[in-house]
Order: sequence, then C-alpha cells, then structure tokens
Amino acid sequence: MELPGEVADALVAAIHLGDVDTLTSLLREHPGVASAELGGRHGTRSLLHVVTDWPGYWPQGPAVVRLLVEAGADPDAHKGEDETPLHWAASSDDVHVAAALIDAGADVDAPNGSIGTPLGNAVGYGCWDVARLLLARGAQVTTPWEAAALGLLDELDELLGTDPSPETVSQAFWHACSGGQRRAAQYLLGRGADLGFVPEYSHDTPLDAVRSLSTQRTNLVEWLQILGATSTEPED
Repeated sequence: MELPGEVADALVAAIHLGDVDTLTSLLREHPGVASAELGGRHGTRSLLHVVTDWPGYWPQGPAVVRLLVEAGADPDAHKGEDETPLHWAASSDDVHVAAALIDAGADVDAPNGSIGTPLGNAVGYGCWDVARLLLARGAQVTTPWEAAALGLLDELDELLGTDPSPETVSQAFWHACSGGQRRAAQYLLGRGADLGFVPEYSHDTPLDAVRSLSTQRTNLVEWLQILGATSTEPED
C-alpha cells in the first residue's frame, strides 16, 4: 500500500503530537494504513515504528499503540526495518509504550535488533526500566553480560560455564558496573575480570560505566535543557 506523502506526514504529525482524535479520523479515512509502510521520506517504517521512534516518549504513546493495534497494526511489524517497534521502545527506555506493545502481543525475544533481542537493546543502551519489564514478561537472558547487568547471579554463573574466555568475563564485569550490580561485579572480579577493561563498542572503563547516566536519564536531561531548565551546579 503506497501512501500519499501528505497522508503519511499527517499521520506522523498526529502521532508525535499525541492527537488521538486526528489520528482516529485518519485511520478511518484510510483503511489499512495502520499496517502499511509509510514510504517516501519516512522510509519503510510502520506507524508503530513512528510512535516508538527516538527519542520516544511521544504524548499519549501507550494510547496511540492501542489505537493502532485495534486498527490492524502488527506489534511485531518490521518489513523493511530489521528491528520491531519493541526494539525501538527498548532502545529509548520508553517503558509505558513497551508495555503496551507487549500487551498487544509483541515478541519479547524478537531477533535482529541493533544489539540483539529487545532485552539486548535495553541492556546495551542502559535502558533499565524496559530491561526489567522484559525480564518480568518472560524475555530470555542468553548472554553473561545481560545476566551481569541485571544482577542475575545464578544465570550468570550458568552462562559463563567452567572455562569462559577472559574477554567474556571482563565484558560481563563491565556491564555489571554499567547496571550498578556490585555483587555481580565482585563475582566477576573473582573470576579474573580486568578492572580496566574497555569494550570495543565504548570508550568507557568500568568506573566510567558506573558513573554514566542511563539512557532514560540522559533523555530527560536533554529534554529539560531544550525547555530552558538550568542547574545550580557548574558545567564541566
């Protein structure tokens, strides 16, 4: 289904404004649009990708998800996109939208995200609220670094096995620090983790990772700054 550019633009604008009434009208006027690729400058994304697009937290996001699903949107839609809408919600820590997608039937273990599953995306990008939600909704923990970041000590021990590589142990240690999981970090240090390990996808040491803000907090800081909020603390 090829959408006229002005229709796609109107749909995107309604979603980003949280204008449920306009969105409802557009869905009625254009049957089938809820499951279509937008096309044009919006590329292959679906409307559910729009409501989960970075930076997330669009007004009325959960209500929009429910409306789109009721209109026929597939919560696991990806088509031209490798990632599902749940991957995108996980990557911004938009926990309320993620919950709405899961309630609608989204696959919590969908593959092919930028890091892996939605849980992999959530943990990898420091999106702890969605990570805990996914875990509570049955997402599978399949790597030592995921288990370490979430403080799952039994799973961590099992996933490491008896003879893990030094890099595997150190990577898990880094993520334990990123997730603020001291017991996991202590356990991994006892198994030979490198205290100064820097993974290839970061410039941070484990100590830097502990000190860094989560994705949700970084997002909130940037939003407040856009609004003109100031701090009593001097800038670095």
